[in-house]
Amino acid sequence: MTSHSFTEPAKKHLGQNFLHDRSVIDKIVQAVNPKPGDHLVEIGPGQGAITFPLLERHGEMTVIEFDRDLVAPLAEAARAHGILKLIHRDVLQVDFTTLAAEDARESADGPHRLRLVGNLPYNLSSPILFHALDHAPAISDMTFMLQKEVVERMAAGPGSKVYGRLSVMLQAYCSVIPLFTVPPGAFRPAPKVDSAVVRLVPRPASEIEVVDRGMFARVVRDAFGQRRKTLRNALSKVCDAAALESAGIPPGARAERIPVGDFVRLSNALADA
Repeated sequence: MTSHSFTEPAKKHLGQNFLHDRSVIDKIVQAVNPKPGDHLVEIGPGQGAITFPLLERHGEMTVIEFDRDLVAPLAEAARAHGILKLIHRDVLQVDFTTLAAEDARESADGPHRLRLVGNLPYNLSSPILFHALDHAPAISDMTFMLQKEVVERMAAGPGSKVYGRLSVMLQAYCSVIPLFTVPPGAFRPAPKVDSAVVRLVPRPASEIEVVDRGMFARVVRDAFGQRRKTLRNALSKVCDAAALESAGIPPGARAERIPVGDFVRLSNALADA
């Protein structure tokens, strides 16, 4: 099969690595598996490697591209494949909730939600993930390619060396499903690390037990701020040892041993205090 992308040099300061391996592209499109009526939104389409196959499969989609040098070539090349709505903006400034509300279509379960896709720049992956979390009720699912190490952190459980703030914050609000690994050679220029594709599915509101998102974020941030500290010390600005014990958490434990549910229970107790 021929490549659908166009040639534009990658910009190192924007963390650009353009995907070119057709077998990987096909696996991503298959993983997304767009259905009629889906509102697909791609973050950072780059040279259109994923965009155009998805557009051919689905007919229309929205893309968010920050690099102004890619905007005109994307718009021009997309005409042969389908209807492309192009937003030239920093994705961290895009309000996904508003974007979803602008879609007049309705799905079987009510107002239409977004399906996010993207090969995320490594230097912005965590901020983009946290930004998407802020708009989780407006998002149906997310299929992202990230540094493999980041995907491992996202999916890690307590006791793992890579279990941390990202793991807890994401798993409290989403199901995290690693899909497959992508080698460096699938990109131009080739990064120095492996990548991986992951699916995030926001939990229904009825399943999210966090009472106060701000308190939860603060507890998790402080708990993992200095990993070698015990929670008694790491959380001293938020609560005392008695509050930890009341939530069933040993004050002498370290954050990496504590399950997501315990952090939720502690933050809820502090929010109610």
